Amino acid sequence: TRKKTRKKTRKKTRKKTRKKTRKKTRKKTRKKTRKKTRKKTRKKTRKKTRKKTRKKTRKKTRKTTGKTTGKKTRKKTNESSVIGPGPS
Repeated sequence: TRKKTRKKTRKKTRKKTRKKTRKKTRKKTRKKTRKKTRKKTRKKTRKKTRKKTRKKTRKKTRKTTGKTTGKKTRKKTNESSVIGPGPS
């Protein structure tokens, strides 16, 4: 009987330890994947914002540089960005 009980307890302890280790590994993998996805999304958003700001600055510089003031064909933009007398 002692042999049987020992066997049973060993079985139970093994089961428990296996459960715990599995839980821990799962937790770790989940943490890693979460970290990776977060990193990727951050990278993407950063890329997008950078792209947008670049686009905006480019647009502004294109509008104001290399044009003579007081041209009739100039598009109406907000007054602060227009140089000189605009189309009247």
